[in-house]
Parts: sequence; C-alpha cells; structure tokens
Amino acid sequence: MNYIWRTWVLVGLGAAVVLAAIYFPSLKRRLKKDARLQQPSAEQARRELSQAVTQNPSDPNVKARMFWASGSDESSLAPLTVDLALSSDPVMRSKQLLNTLLAGPVDSDLRTLPPDAALLAFYLLPDGTGVADFSETLATSTPSGILSEQLAIDSITRTLEANVPQVKRLKILIHGQEVDTLAGHLDLTQLFIVNTKLAQVGGIITTLPIRASVPVLPPAAATAKPGPAKAAQR
Repeated sequence: MNYIWRTWVLVGLGAAVVLAAIYFPSLKRRLKKDARLQQPSAEQARRELSQAVTQNPSDPNVKARMFWASGSDESSLAPLTVDLALSSDPVMRSKQLLNTLLAGPVDSDLRTLPPDAALLAFYLLPDGTGVADFSETLATSTPSGILSEQLAIDSITRTLEANVPQVKRLKILIHGQEVDTLAGHLDLTQLFIVNTKLAQVGGIITTLPIRASVPVLPPAAATAKPGPAKAAQR
C-alpha cells in the first residue's frame, strides 16, 4: 500500500512539474503583456506633460528630437522623435523640452534623468548661455559614476542642441546654486557647449566643457516655485 501511495505521489509531482513548465512561460508572457498595456504610451506621456508645462494655444506641433539612453548600447545616447507642441520662444521651448526629458521615454529603462527630479527655472542670457536650475534630486538621485553622470548631462545638452539653436552653451545649477559635481564625478562648475562640434571621449559622445563664471541665482529665485522665468534674449 505504501508503495502504491508513493507511486501516486511521484506521478502527481511529475504532472505538476510538466504543467508548471507549460503554464509558467505563458503566464510570464501574459504578465509582460499586461505590463506593456499598463505602461503609458508616448502620447499619454505627452498629454500629461502638456498639462504641467505652460503652453500657448498657438504653439505648433513639431517633431522634436529627444536624446535618451540607447536600447542597444547603454553607454551611449540615441535620438527619439516625439511630436510635441513647442513654443517659438527659446526659454519656454527649452522648459518644455527639458520637462519632456525629465518625464522620460515610454521605456523607463532608457531614462537618463531621475524620475523625481524637477526643472525649477530656465534662463537665457544675451550671449546665448542657458542656465538650467534643477531640484536637488537631480544630484542626489543620479547614479554616481562618470558614465551615468555624463549621459545625464549629454542628454540635456544634445536635446537642446537639436531643438533650440539659440542656446549656445549651458550652465547647470542645483536649487539655484553652483555645485562641484553632479553625483561625485562630473564637474558642474563648468559651462557645457551646446551648439558646437561634439567630441568623442572614451566611446561616449559628449559636449566639450569650458570654464566660465556665471552668477548663481539669487536666494529668492532659488526658493521660488517653478514657473515661467524672464530671460534676456538676443
């Protein structure tokens, strides 16, 4: 009797293993499909962003080139064309683009900036220097490492280069203040050239940095809520 009982137990276990081998791959595919269905589409992400960024009803829809991480090479960036309503004003246009960049691509694995970072302000000086002021999260949540930090900055500068020709170079501030590095490695005391020839450094496409003095934002501006900022333009 014990022999028969053990035989039936072994048969039952074998059947369970076979069923698991057949069912689990199907379940895995179903879960992946459900995850894709729940993931916001590019159009949904654009609509949500449009609600957060001030837009003029006359802003035309254009095909903007956004730079996120490459799906085939994690050490480089790849352009993605996105339909966006963009202002002709370079300051507002830069804000809209950077907020789109912060919102991230549909595939979250390709994002280059922390999802909880925020653009506090953007200014454009008469000489074409853009000043982008980000929340502290950009520094605290960007993975520490020269590669991840470089990709984060390059995604910003290359997106501006592709869509806002008025921005010649970029200064990045954290909560209105100049900081030494982004997350321990990349020097943020410099200006990053935007609309000039790109250099190939260590296999990473990066903008050439230059050092220059750009005044930090006054305390009142640094603590003010995000919103449209006045900037001198050509």
